[in-house]
Amino acid sequence: MKRTRNLVLASVMGLTLALSACGSSDSSGGSDGGSTGGGDSAAKGKIGVILPDTKSSVRWESADKPALEAAFKAADVDYDVQNAEGDADKMATIADGMITDGVTVLAIVNLDSDSGAAIEAKAAKQGVKTIDYDRLTLGGSADVYISYDNSKVGALQGEGLQKCLEADGKTDANIIYLNGSPTDNNATLFSEGAHSVLDKVSTYKNAAEQAVPDWDNDKAVTIFEQLYTKVSGKVDGVYAANDGLAGGVISILKKNGQNGKVPVTGQDASVEGLQNILTGDQCMTIQKSATGQAKALAETAIAMVKGEDVKTTGTVKDDTGSRDVPSILLDPVAIDKTNVQAVVDAGDLKASDICTADFAKLCEENGVK
Repeated sequence: MKRTRNLVLASVMGLTLALSACGSSDSSGGSDGGSTGGGDSAAKGKIGVILPDTKSSVRWESADKPALEAAFKAADVDYDVQNAEGDADKMATIADGMITDGVTVLAIVNLDSDSGAAIEAKAAKQGVKTIDYDRLTLGGSADVYISYDNSKVGALQGEGLQKCLEADGKTDANIIYLNGSPTDNNATLFSEGAHSVLDKVSTYKNAAEQAVPDWDNDKAVTIFEQLYTKVSGKVDGVYAANDGLAGGVISILKKNGQNGKVPVTGQDASVEGLQNILTGDQCMTIQKSATGQAKALAETAIAMVKGEDVKTTGTVKDDTGSRDVPSILLDPVAIDKTNVQAVVDAGDLKASDICTADFAKLCEENGVK
């Protein structure tokens, strides 16, 4: 279902939060989370963050968590960062524990909107401010939504696939769409964004399309193989919603001797995705800097704990909840073989993460250092 979005965006480079200087302290944050040393706005609360899983993307534990912890420690605020491991009941239990333990700001990456909305409603009753991180909770009550412009993410994926098809000289193309989880509003926006570009090309055919429950990479392998068989292998391009799903697609293409011949999209600029781009098995990915997004979350949560105003970049329409959600939306970046170095320059990965033994020569050839 298409959802109307009212986005009033400012450049992410202009994103600022009204934060007062925090006083120094040798403490890493006590039970009251307070800073000492003369700051005008002491943090007198606790921040809770619940990440969704460890399967849909490696970013949650490898990038978001350390970036958040470093920011909270630097600000000398009390915090608790946990992972729900893909279990909505576990996320609800974690949230209950955090609320009981005294968090005053709670940020979640929902596993589905219904369970996320229930968590936010319970938090609100306890006077806890909430943040939707990365995924908008439809029908929820978050005070702020922090993410990337997810419609733009999908549009960039669509543009990237079109560019790769044209580079291969393919004007007519059968495309398979492998979408993200049907319970994730972001996945809907990614798909809509991609279709907004690719559906305009009259010579492109939607050969098959299916969502992957819970962004499960193992299920993606099975689902794509079924779709590949359904179209008798007649596929010219694949829209895969993220790098994990793309990896599943590539495994089936390899099995059929078609890897590198069929362009595949992705998202997250993961090590696997970037390595697949260097080998030519994946045509592009999307960099949504996890460190940049975590920085925005940390700054927002810290400001809220300290009772300071948060400057947003606009609003996002939540039709389910009939409200405009104050939002901070950052700009995604398309990555292909020509600009893999941009991910390193942003500090999201080190060249050594990407350029392991099997990829060292490809990194050198493509300026990754």
